Amino acid sequence: MVELEIDGKKVQVPEGSMVIQAAQRVDTYIPHFCYHKKLSIAANCRMCLVDVEKMPKAVPACATPVSQGMVVRTTSDKAVQGQQAVMEFLLINHPLDCPICDQGGECQLQDLAVGYGKSASRYSEEKRVVFHKNVGPLISMEEMTRCIHCTRCVRFGDEIAGVMELGMLGRSMHSEISTFVGKTVDSELSGNMIDLCPVGALTSKPFRFSARTWELSRRKSVSPHDSTGANLVVQVKNNRVMRVLPFENEAVNECWISDKDRFSYEGLNAEDRLTHPMIKQGGQWVETDWQTALEYVVKGIKGISDEHGESQLALLASPHSTTEELYLAKQFADAIGTPNVDFRLRQSDFSAPLAGAPWLGAKIADLSYADSAFVIGSFLRRDHALFAARLRQAAKGGAKVAFLQASADGSLIPSAQRIVAAPSAWLEELAAISAAAAEAKGVALPEGFAGAQATDAAKQVAASLASGERRFVLLGNAAVQHPEFSRLHAAAQFIAETTGATLGFLTEASNTVGAHLVGALPGQGGLNAREVFEQPRKGYLLFNVEPEFDTANPAAARAALAQAEMVAVFSPFKTGLDYADVLLPIAPFTETSGTFVNAEGTVQSFNGVVRPLGDTRPAWKVLRVLGTLLGARGFEYETSEEVRRKALGDGDFAARLSNKATAQVARATQGSLAKAADGRFERVSDVPIYRADQLARRGDALQLTMAARVANTIGLPAAFFDQLGLKEGDAVRVRQGELSVTAPATCDANLAPTTVRVSAATPAAAQLGSLFGELLVEKA
Repeated sequence: MVELEIDGKKVQVPEGSMVIQAAQRVDTYIPHFCYHKKLSIAANCRMCLVDVEKMPKAVPACATPVSQGMVVRTTSDKAVQGQQAVMEFLLINHPLDCPICDQGGECQLQDLAVGYGKSASRYSEEKRVVFHKNVGPLISMEEMTRCIHCTRCVRFGDEIAGVMELGMLGRSMHSEISTFVGKTVDSELSGNMIDLCPVGALTSKPFRFSARTWELSRRKSVSPHDSTGANLVVQVKNNRVMRVLPFENEAVNECWISDKDRFSYEGLNAEDRLTHPMIKQGGQWVETDWQTALEYVVKGIKGISDEHGESQLALLASPHSTTEELYLAKQFADAIGTPNVDFRLRQSDFSAPLAGAPWLGAKIADLSYADSAFVIGSFLRRDHALFAARLRQAAKGGAKVAFLQASADGSLIPSAQRIVAAPSAWLEELAAISAAAAEAKGVALPEGFAGAQATDAAKQVAASLASGERRFVLLGNAAVQHPEFSRLHAAAQFIAETTGATLGFLTEASNTVGAHLVGALPGQGGLNAREVFEQPRKGYLLFNVEPEFDTANPAAARAALAQAEMVAVFSPFKTGLDYADVLLPIAPFTETSGTFVNAEGTVQSFNGVVRPLGDTRPAWKVLRVLGTLLGARGFEYETSEEVRRKALGDGDFAARLSNKATAQVARATQGSLAKAADGRFERVSDVPIYRADQLARRGDALQLTMAARVANTIGLPAAFFDQLGLKEGDAVRVRQGELSVTAPATCDANLAPTTVRVSAATPAAAQLGSLFGELLVEKA
């Protein structure tokens, strides 16, 4: 540790710290623009000049290392004059458009100009002008004349997002921030550049000119999307969500959020928002009151129970629902008498029950300091944008990160090792890695993998997991959705135990862990999420579920729902109009209170930030009333807090978290699929980042992004794309058994050569069957 003095206050900081970091320790504010605690030091704004004893000139606090006995003055004449001179230079070319600037009221330059600027400028020359740039649907670069070249946005892209999409062109007064020629900003973390910009050069395109910062009320909330559980600040005007920003929580999301967290709020007021209960009469949808709609549901449930038995009813809920909703949904199913309850909608293999609730196996923050990680079956950037950012930081610190996936997408993680194989070959690849790990540790290989040979790539993965303190084997969403999930899990468990690594699940949704904890699972003899469609029921209750987008086999789901006698849809949106009989408007996360349990098992509760729209009601209240109408006991809850306490107990459920399973390590039961013969390929089904849940699908700006556009195409391996003589955007026909769909094709050089990407949760995928299996591809 090094001791120094700042404005008369003694402080001790680690050797190598900068003066500005030491000043923060003693709550001394030093003005700055380019410095940010999460980014590398650029020292190019010079606003943080301070007076250091025995140094002839003022020096930048962000780039001056501390030394023993150093004496620093931040408010001496030398320091203040230096800061004022820098401010004068910064304002030479800055436009005086504060009254119409979207950043007005939350602009660092505006704030510091009050303290360090002068009432009049000595410069009367013409100000320079920088032309606007179109960089996509999320970020506005309309006013780049305001840019002060702090390069925070450039450094963020390069260091945190993993892709340098912005850079500095020109020199001197001709310098300007720009994208590479003709390119847009497409990172899934790009919105954080808006927060980082200290002036109004980068602003939010969807929010632009819609409200002033001082008109907005601010409410804390939690992201309802992926399993990070990012903390949010939701800003509201006139009972409408206007903007979503990150709330800093170092242990969970640091100070970042993904673009899905930031921009999906547009879906809250989508055109198909459901605001009144609706019943289908004579093939026509009519609005009705809650009493009539609820009585209709209860009558339908009783009718099916009396005529066909309770087991002919099924209840499916989304893992994006709150813990309270999932707990009451299970309780309601018990009250009806049906054991057919599930939330694992995209899973197809349920043969190896877990010993407890699957979770990350460690703290989220530990990923940033991993020594090695092996990620199995995950489109990491798209599935868990902030987990990818943490592993990216770990890799920059020397961690060895390896992937087993169907695409060579390394999630922009430097030096990541990639084993690219068709999904049907994943088990064989894990067998090779198991053999390498067993050989290195001198242990016996499981019988199911007897004879497996370690490849060079397998040996490298096993070796990377053999050293260091923090080592992870992580199962991603695609691994859990895989038809051989239980065997993949068993193999991953063997590799983790043999190498001494931690086995973890990245977990799909905001409340996957919470859903397991409250037991929203099939009861004794109950059918799982796959079976309730394969063995069609007479009645379905769907909570926050769009089966054509959210299930493992959309074709089977649609067929089962079409033959049902009653389908009740509980949703914030008008969905399922062709198969539903009643629609009940339930509140999205901004209009209800609730709790999410993220991947690390942290319980995070939130309150509604706006009043429910129209006749919308919180889902837990709807379930409470339905239970009461059925005459069931245990539905006498007054608040969501009561439900949470009942569902989670005292909150100490560490013993209920477990990643262990009882499945045997074994080879795949099905042989590898045809090797690209006669246009036959294996399907790869990523769940696109902006199609993963109901709210994101309705974010207008998100659906204009490059990621959303690519999701609506068929990805072909480069060799086959050329073989068919295609150009980007040409139509191809994809057949899956009796089902087929035609869509534009794109060349995807990252794909394994025997695979074709047809993304799940898209209109094209809704016309097909299983997310895995064989496809026949031909030019349309």
